[in-house]
Amino acid sequence: MKALVTGGGGFLGGAIVRQLKERVDTPISYTRSRNAWLDEIGVEQRLGDLSDLGALKAAMAGCDLVIHVAAKAGVWGRYADYVATNITGTENVIAACRAVGIRKLVYTSTPSIVHTGGDLEGVNESTPVAAHSDSYYPLTKAVAEKAVLAANGPEFATVALRPHLIWGPGDPHLVPRLLARARLGKLKRIGTRPTKVDVTYIDNAAEAHLLAADRIDIGSPIAGKAYFISNGEPVVMWDFLNRILADAGVDPVTKTVPVWLAKCAGWYLETVYRIFRFAGEPAMTRFVAGQLSTSHWYDISAARRDLGYTPRVSVEDGLKRLAASFAKPKSSADINPVR
Repeated sequence: MKALVTGGGGFLGGAIVRQLKERVDTPISYTRSRNAWLDEIGVEQRLGDLSDLGALKAAMAGCDLVIHVAAKAGVWGRYADYVATNITGTENVIAACRAVGIRKLVYTSTPSIVHTGGDLEGVNESTPVAAHSDSYYPLTKAVAEKAVLAANGPEFATVALRPHLIWGPGDPHLVPRLLARARLGKLKRIGTRPTKVDVTYIDNAAEAHLLAADRIDIGSPIAGKAYFISNGEPVVMWDFLNRILADAGVDPVTKTVPVWLAKCAGWYLETVYRIFRFAGEPAMTRFVAGQLSTSHWYDISAARRDLGYTPRVSVEDGLKRLAASFAKPKSSADINPVR
């Protein structure tokens, strides 16, 4: 299999590229800039932006399928930037696939598109996409997923995966932000409930994409469908986060703030940042307050049944691997840019 991976230099995209290469497939990475670590492991890189339809078509030449991972993530930023990358960029990927005759597309979505602000406990793919969100990321990813699934048909097969809270060694998002804020004493629990969440170890998330790539085809049972992906073992959120902090030698988070206060602070900071156009992102947003104060875990039986997905790395084993990585000297292969 010759697969183009958009965002192949990032955390998830890089893990997918590595696994493809390990099983003697031919991964090709599509990113905006060259990644030294991909050169080191002998992966072909084709450069371009998701906004460049011509570059996308040229990059897809000779490929059997596309795994579209690249996205603008995060909880803060300009709406136009999220639209340009997540919606227009995905539409360009679909158009480029059609133009060059690629018949298969695996798309990385997110479970946050179904989060309405309350608890989600053991829900499956029948849960409707939320009509509103306090963050541009799930809002634009929902539109993009809808476009991907709507593109499925008699000449083009698509599938969407929704991995939840991907983490592990090399994570440039969750773990570094957690450690940085905790070390500065700026991390507090929101609410006192022992909420439970799904997490997905990086190797499991990557393997789910390969399983989907193996099974997606025109008329196949998974074509036109979306699947929740996780470790299948929900964790108590602050127990999990404090375990990571302890393994990194950082004091646990014990102080709490009421949910209502966190949401009010998020609203206030978002307003101030928009009015004065401050750089960076607010210390709290309404979306983060909601995510940190509610349970959100999912039924992955459909992925087990249709994709043959079984999380190979347990949460406990993943935590041990992460702890070992904290003391490991960094190399270019350990540091993956976002896209």
